[in-house]
This record gives sequence, C-alpha cells and structure tokens, in this order.
Amino acid sequence: MKRLRLNVVTKLFAATFVFVFLLYALILIGEKFFFERFYLNAKVSELSQAMVSFPDEYAQLPPDKHKLDKLVGTLMNRTDASIAIVDEQLRQLNLTPYFLEIKVANKNQLITLPLKEMQSTDLPEGLRVGDTITIDGIYIDENDTIMKPIRIARQSPSTNVSENGLTRVTAVISELMLPSQQRAHNPFYQDSLVADQIGPWLEQQYDEITQMKSGSFIQRKWTDPWSGVNYAIVIHRFSYQGGASFILAVTTLQPVSDAVSMLTSYSLYATPVILVILLLLSFVFSKIITKPLVTLNHSASRMANLDFTEHASIHSQDEFGELSRHLNTLAGKLDQTLKDLTNVNVTLREDLEHKEKMEQLRKELIANISHELKTPLGIVKGFAEGLKDDVAHEKRERYMDVILSEVDKMNELIMDMLELSKFEAKAILLRRQSFPVSEVIDRVAASFQLQLANKQVRLCLALPEENNVWADPRRIEQVIVNLLGNAVRHANPSSEIRITGAREREWIRFRIENEGAHISDDQLTRIWEQFYRVDSSRWRKSGGTGLGLAICKHILDLHGSDYGAENTVNGVAFSFTLVENENKGGNDNESEKE
Repeated sequence: MKRLRLNVVTKLFAATFVFVFLLYALILIGEKFFFERFYLNAKVSELSQAMVSFPDEYAQLPPDKHKLDKLVGTLMNRTDASIAIVDEQLRQLNLTPYFLEIKVANKNQLITLPLKEMQSTDLPEGLRVGDTITIDGIYIDENDTIMKPIRIARQSPSTNVSENGLTRVTAVISELMLPSQQRAHNPFYQDSLVADQIGPWLEQQYDEITQMKSGSFIQRKWTDPWSGVNYAIVIHRFSYQGGASFILAVTTLQPVSDAVSMLTSYSLYATPVILVILLLLSFVFSKIITKPLVTLNHSASRMANLDFTEHASIHSQDEFGELSRHLNTLAGKLDQTLKDLTNVNVTLREDLEHKEKMEQLRKELIANISHELKTPLGIVKGFAEGLKDDVAHEKRERYMDVILSEVDKMNELIMDMLELSKFEAKAILLRRQSFPVSEVIDRVAASFQLQLANKQVRLCLALPEENNVWADPRRIEQVIVNLLGNAVRHANPSSEIRITGAREREWIRFRIENEGAHISDDQLTRIWEQFYRVDSSRWRKSGGTGLGLAICKHILDLHGSDYGAENTVNGVAFSFTLVENENKGGNDNESEKE
C-alpha cells in the first residue's frame, strides 16, 4: 500500500491546530478541576499573611471593646473574610465590628449594627463621614450613648416612631465602619453565620485546635449545612495575656464556584466558535510560515535538475532570507562551476579527438611512407641488380639515370615529410615582411619554363599594380611553387594557366587556374590531406610526393588566409588570400624554429 505523502503546509497546519486545541483543552480542564483549588490556596495565603500582624495590634489595644471591634472590622474589610476570636476553651468573643458614630447635642453616640438582624439592603448606599442620616432605634445603655438601630434612612420618614417605642435621631456621621464594597454579596449573613454555626464545628475540632503551637496555622474547608455554600477557614493561634487565643478567618468560596460554573457553561458555547477561529488561524499561520519554505523547496528542486536560471526571491531579514541568499549564491557558483566543467570537458574532448586524430595520422603516415618508399626502393633494387648482373653496356647509362631519379624522388619525399612534421609540431614561426608577390611569381614561373614548354602550356599573369603583401616571402614562395607545380602537372597539353590577383577589402586574393580534368566534389575537401591524390594510379607519371598541398595548408593557416579549391568550366582553380601591406600586423623580428 502506497504511503500517503503530506506536504509541510498540511503538517504544520495539523500540528498547530492540535497543539493550540490541546492547550485550550488543558486550560478548560484546569479551570474545571484546579482553578477552585488555586483560588483557595491563594485566599488562604492572603488570610495567613494578614493574620500574622493581628496579635501584635491586638495586644497593644487599650481595654476598650469598641477599639477591638474597629480593628476586627478593618481586618474583615481588608481580607473579605468574617473574623472570630475565641479563647482557649473555644468560646467566641462577642464582636460588633460594624457601627456608625454620630454627634447629637455635643455628645457622641454609637450606633451598633447587629450582625444577625441587619442586611446590606437595610443601609442607604454610599454612606460616608459627613452625611446626615435619620436613625430610628432603641438605646441599650443607661446613658443613652449606644443605640440599636431599627431603621436607617437619609431623610426623616413621615411615620411617627413614638407609637412603637422607638427614638428618632437625625445627625451627621462623624465616623463609621461598614462592610466594604469589595466584600461578599451578603457580608452580614456570612458574619452571623460564623457567630452562630462555627461554634459546633469548633467543638468537633477541639483536640486538633487546642494542640496547635503558638504562631502556627491550620486551614480547613467547611460547608454551610443550610445553603450548601463552601467556606475556607484559617485558624491562627497566638498568646494573649498569658493564655492561648485563636483568631478565625472565614471566607466564602461561592464566587469562585460560580465563576467556574459560568466558565463551564460559557465554554460549551464558545468552543465551536473557537474551533472555527482556530482552524482559520492555523491555516493562515501555516501558509505564512511555509510560504518561504515552499519557495526555497522549488528553488532547490530546480537546482537538483541543474536549472539555475531562476533565483529564490525571499528578501526578509531572517533565517529564511539568509538561506535564500545562500541558495542563490550556491546556485551561481554551481552554474559557473558547471559551465567551467563543460568548457573543460569540451577542451578535453577536443584534445582527445586531436590525439586520436594525430594517432590516426601517425598510422596513416607510417603506412603512406612505407607505401611511398616501397616502389622507388623496388625500382632501385631492380636496376641495381641489373647493373650487378653486368647488363649490356648501352643500358648501363639508362639504369644509372633511373636509379638517380628514384633516389631524388625519395629525397624529395623525405624533405617534404620533415617540413610537414615541423608544421604539425607547430615549430614554424613566420618572418613577415612587406614584399611584392609579382616578383615571387616571376621567379617561380622561370623555374617552371622547361615543364611548361614540354606540355606547350602558356602562363598568363593578371596581377594588380600594387601587390605588396605582409607575409613570409619564403613560405609564400613554397605555396606558389606547390600550387603552380600541381597546376602544370594536371594541365592539358597546349592549354593555359592563369595567375590572377584581386583586392577584397584589406586582402588580396590570388588565384591559380588551369585547364584540365575536374576533381569530384567529395574529393575537393580531401586534397589538402597528406598523401591524398585524386588519381593514385597516375601519380608517378605526373610526379609529386602527395604532401605539397598539406604543406600549403599549414603555411596559409599560419598566415590566417582564406584558401580553397573549386572546379571551373574548363579545369580547377586554387585560391588564397594575403593581407595587404597597408594593414600589416605582427612582428618584423619573428623567428623561425627549424
């Protein structure tokens, strides 16, 4: 079964989605199972720190219950907890931490707010020092300084309070202690709950609490049997007036329970929306992150296929941009290296082909030399044997002439081979100078007067008046000797050989044309090869070594000449070009290696 191939976009999308979804799930699980415990530990730690300083403050108070109530009320508002103080027998101290102090007839009156009878709604909102209030209540001391309030209002009610045995007082608040707005939603209930219900629970924990060491803490979780609300209790033992006392801080866990319940309900509705958003964000994120990777992958793929024409176009100043620049640099260097290798391979291939060609030429040369020397040696041997056998006297002279003729041919062949080997070894350097070609042609033509006369061939010259060229006169004479000798050998009897010259820009083209047999098209390009002859069966009758045109080719190549052969209407024409004297180049002092 073929394995499914996933690209990097899909992998990153899946990994991102799964990771974030698991993180979201862990957050939900933590909210469900650990948030309440975390809140409890944080709240207990806060209460413990606040309760550490209470014993010292409590010990410094004068024997005034109102001061103690005020201290406890301040601590309750600061910690959002209900506070109780018990003695060594776990009996609670009667505390009334909330009060209003007013001034009536230059006399301070204390309005205590009982925990059991009061609710937060019984108090006007936003009471502050300096506010004027009306209180209906009952005095509970002989000096009429402490009043138990029945009703508190900002404005005087229209009802008559005397009928109910109440006293109405309207005054300005000089001091107050009320539950803070940061307290639980019903602090009076919580405080009264501690006063009424915590006693039986303390009795159950009597042994553990009384065995506490001074300065130590214990924490417990308690459930209100009537409302089912959970509370956290922190108990701190401290020494007071030679005995042991305990301070209890009770705080509700209802807000965090409500918050966890609300979060759970909210998560049920929010999860589908979050999943959709998560899918979209994961897709966009994976696209953004993997786009440069995909681009770099395409560039690397093209590089793997040796295509370096298109570069990666990432210009960001980060690792992707740096990698893109490195890839482009690598591509450029690889491209240049491959081009260099290709050029080197071409050069090596050309060198190998040249060596193979040279090897082939060497073999052909050996074969041709063997063939070319075999015939004259055979002739020399035959005529030498005739002389040895003492042939008739009248034949001896002819035999000697044949032997000398064949020796001259072998000598000519050897000299041409030595000359050709110098050209092939590139051991020939030209001695260029300015000279008139017409003088060289006249000198060569004079040497061929006997051959021309024997075949009754006429030589016609048609050269420009100014025919000075920049070349090596000795080598050009060799070329003219070989081409003119070739034209004379293959010319028809009683025909004409024409030597002409014509200017072509900075060159002069010389043309040697005879009237004779044509050369086939497939042989026109091969006549410049060594030992190649158009008619091998008749070469000895016409003379020549078969190396003349090969030597001409090398000389004309050194001169940068354009040369060739072509069939004309009546025969064959050879042509070559030489640079005019006005456009000379090179060095007059070039030397020749021989």
